[in-house]
Amino acid sequence: LYKPYGVLSQFTREEPEHRTLADLYDFPPEVYPVGRLDKDSEGLLLLTDDKKLNHWLLDP
Repeated sequence: LYKPYGVLSQFTREEPEHRTLADLYDFPPEVYPVGRLDKDSEGLLLLTDDKKLNHWLLDP
């Protein structure tokens, strides 16, 4: 997934003025980002619904 500049790498909104991935795309509830990119960063963000893969990628 391409995460644009100024968007949080999460699906839940903590502050009303923050844009999140959920504002840009419609994802199933079991999909999560693998890691994160800062709000001020843009680029490739991996998403998965596989908890084992997520853990393996973050803590090999």
